[in-house]
Amino acid sequence: MIAPPSPFATLPRPFGMAHRGGAGEACENSPASFQHAVDLGFPVVETDVRATIDGHALVFHDATLDRTTDLAGPVAALPLRRLQRARLTNGEHPMALADALLAWPDLRLNVDVKSADAIGPFLRALADTHAWDRVCAASFSTARLQRLRAMGGARLATSLGTGEVARLVVGRLPRTRAVAAQVPPRQGRVPLVTEAFVARAHARGLQVHVWVVDQAEQMDELLDLGVDAIVTDRPRVLRGVLERRGAWPG
Repeated sequence: MIAPPSPFATLPRPFGMAHRGGAGEACENSPASFQHAVDLGFPVVETDVRATIDGHALVFHDATLDRTTDLAGPVAALPLRRLQRARLTNGEHPMALADALLAWPDLRLNVDVKSADAIGPFLRALADTHAWDRVCAASFSTARLQRLRAMGGARLATSLGTGEVARLVVGRLPRTRAVAAQVPPRQGRVPLVTEAFVARAHARGLQVHVWVVDQAEQMDELLDLGVDAIVTDRPRVLRGVLERRGAWPG
């Protein structure tokens, strides 16, 4: 099946995604990291959302606050107002997804919906900010993505889930509205992104986005295979590679 067109999938290719805003160059999922990616000219930031206890979508990767803030314990145990007073490692505060969408109205976000309880808050943030056309939902869980598709409808772009990627690898992908296969370069020692895999995805109208790639040599190898996007913690490195190849916009 040819995937339906999505405004999210209309970017000139290849393009770059700054992973958590570019976590190797700025504090992950912080306002500073998002602005860093925007200042470099990246059209897409890859990020994550968790649900707060009062039903908001928070831009945050971990289930707990311990690693990246001055607080401890589960994100889901606190209300948004308290979470927005936490301090990230750079001194800034965590963002609500709706606030991030409003702060950068031209930026596209690839959002990993980290848990089932974040589905409703994530979709409400998109509806409240009228951001359906610039967000792609992602998840390792195919079941979670199926629920997102059912609730979000045709206006919501999504990637493939892990189970769907496995079916694509063997040429048995079922009917889907997804716009991209978002995959690592290899599964263990076995290369996953090959010329045949890229061709199979493209034949089904799917883009191939590869994560997380930080070395220029590997970026070149993947771009030579025809991948559509690279997700990186090192956006400066990827911009340099794309500029050298004449593939950086402008």
